[in-house]
Amino acid sequence: MSQAAKVLQLFKTLHRTRQQVFKNDARALEAARIKINEEFKSNKSEASPKKIEELLKIGSDVELLLRTSVIQGIHTDHNTLQLVPRKDLLIENVPYCDTPTQKQ
Repeated sequence: MSQAAKVLQLFKTLHRTRQQVFKNDARALEAARIKINEEFKSNKSEASPKKIEELLKIGSDVELLLRTSVIQGIHTDHNTLQLVPRKDLLIENVPYCDTPTQKQ
């Protein structure tokens, strides 16, 4: 796959991730759209293949961070925030036990 195709694929992936992560939050959706577009425009004239690979790595790391670490919060009261985790963030966890079992 050519570097131009990789850049376009990353651009589309970041926008899809943005739509999932900030779903129903118009302000965050718009801010993320503007930031993604600004970053790609500012590096549009980059010609060095090494620098392009480095930028692709940074972009894919950002996409992974957004997808796996960002949780939406909704202000419900003056000092109250309701967290809205996505289904893909909820992972199976080992239940906590107050009395650990002894190994035999």
